Amino acid sequence: MRSFDAIVLGAGITGTSAALHLQGRGLRVALIDRDAPGEDATRGNDGLIGRDGYSALAVPLGLPGILAGALTRRHGLGIDSRSLPDLARFFAEARLAARPSSAARAARALAPLQAVAAAEHLALARAASALRFFRRTGWIKLLRSRRACELAEVDRHFARILGVPYVDLDAVEIVRLEPHLRSLEEAAIYWPESQSVSSPGGVTRAYGRLFRERGGDVEIGDAGSLLDTRQGFALRTVRGEVGAPIVVLALGAGVSPVLARFGLGLPLAACRSYHRHFRAVSGVSLARPVTDQEGGFTLTPMERGLRLVGGTELMSPARALGAAPLRANALQRAGAAAKALLPLGSVVEERPAAGVRVFVPDQLPIVGEMPGMPGLWLSVGHMRDGFSLAPAMARLLADLVTDMMPLADPQPYSPSRFLVG
Repeated sequence: MRSFDAIVLGAGITGTSAALHLQGRGLRVALIDRDAPGEDATRGNDGLIGRDGYSALAVPLGLPGILAGALTRRHGLGIDSRSLPDLARFFAEARLAARPSSAARAARALAPLQAVAAAEHLALARAASALRFFRRTGWIKLLRSRRACELAEVDRHFARILGVPYVDLDAVEIVRLEPHLRSLEEAAIYWPESQSVSSPGGVTRAYGRLFRERGGDVEIGDAGSLLDTRQGFALRTVRGEVGAPIVVLALGAGVSPVLARFGLGLPLAACRSYHRHFRAVSGVSLARPVTDQEGGFTLTPMERGLRLVGGTELMSPARALGAAPLRANALQRAGAAAKALLPLGSVVEERPAAGVRVFVPDQLPIVGEMPGMPGLWLSVGHMRDGFSLAPAMARLLADLVTDMMPLADPQPYSPSRFLVG
């Protein structure tokens, strides 16, 4: 068996960033996944490095709202009806986390990480020769309904508290920033410090190459074969068995079945969203990401064309990883709303692609060592800021693993707040 100081399971943006930061602390690290770095969920996000206030994704909390989400689309958020029994504890925890005091704590916890998110990305991108992917164009959130305006006021509230700049835009100012958006009567918020990338998968692949160039091992392996041994942990890869005293689970929704192997559980939901690219119409362009919360989508320029991200639905991790069928019409409503906003050309892919992420009830990531399982670490649940916060959360994880002064207070992220088992 080949031995390492640490094994990172999951080669998305979260796991690849964690592997780089642990490697930077002098650890010999193996990065293991069923796919190469940058595949699966990382390919399909909106590529945002958001610097905004704080407004959590609205999740239905009462039974009528939950049932409505299971039967119809609810502001772009659907719920897989067959997952409802498995999501009971998730919704119970989400109700507790929806209190105003909890939202304030979440905003304060995320603030130091959001403040350094772009700098942490750019530091890795510079070393990985990936700066060409990054754009400092800001981010527009459209306010096209009373509900969107209410969420925007929460955003503004926390932005003022946390010192995050923003600009309120009227219809004329929106079109001044994005001349090809069709005439709007609505307003928007512009977040000037937000950045985006033209290829989330390209960025992650570049980070993976940097990890290999610095001596890291990238291997194909099965996280389901992870075993707790007297010497630490071991699992199988296509190149044979590997072991380490430290294992980091950065598997997204795949973390649930791995924890179950050790008799552990967390009240997690899986969040599946879809994306599709559209070819540019001659003379029409978009310079920055535009989010329409009411329509349930983000439209953003990417290397392959204009990427539409939406069709979000909650389900149990088991359903997301197994039997839940892909919904071919998931982006239908979002696509119609997007085309009313900006002329879109023909589709690039025949069918939309899907990505699955972890949804934590309090919408804060889970980063830390599992109580009662020395050496087993988690970095999952970044949800709305998954791509954005990955390098900052990786730095926090490396601080904790190597007993350094942490980048931020780690307590709000500890898995102990939800641990069952």
